Amino acid sequence: QVQLVESGGGLVQPGGSLGLSCAASGSGFRIFHMNWYYQAPGKERELIARITNDGSTNYADSVNGRFTISRDNAKNTVYLQMNSLKPEDTAVYYCNMFIQTMHNPPRNYWGQGTQVTVSS
Repeated sequence: QVQLVESGGGLVQPGGSLGLSCAASGSGFRIFHMNWYYQAPGKERELIARITNDGSTNYADSVNGRFTISRDNAKNTVYLQMNSLKPEDTAVYYCNMFIQTMHNPPRNYWGQGTQVTVSS
C-alpha cells in the first residue's frame, strides 16, 4: 500500500517564503509525474505545479515565477518552494503522484493536505 505524507505549511506573512514536502512510502512502486494542487475556501482544487519523471516542470500562471517544484527520486519525495507569498495563496495544499504498483495499472495518489495561511 502506497501512502503520501505531506509536511510543512503553516502561517507566513505576505512576501514570505515557505516550503512543503511530500514523501511516498511503501514498496514495489514506480512514480511517474508528481503534482501540487491547492484548494482555497469555497473554490475547486486547482493544479499549480507539475514535475514529470524526466524533470520537466509546468506551473499555473498564478504561481509561475514564485513557486518551484522539485523532486528527489531516491527519496520518493516532491517539494514545493513558495516565495513572495500573497494572501491569495492561502489554501490547503495537496500533493499528488501518479504511481504504478506491482500488478496494477498506474493511478493517482493524494497526500492528506496541509494548510498554508498568508496573513499579517
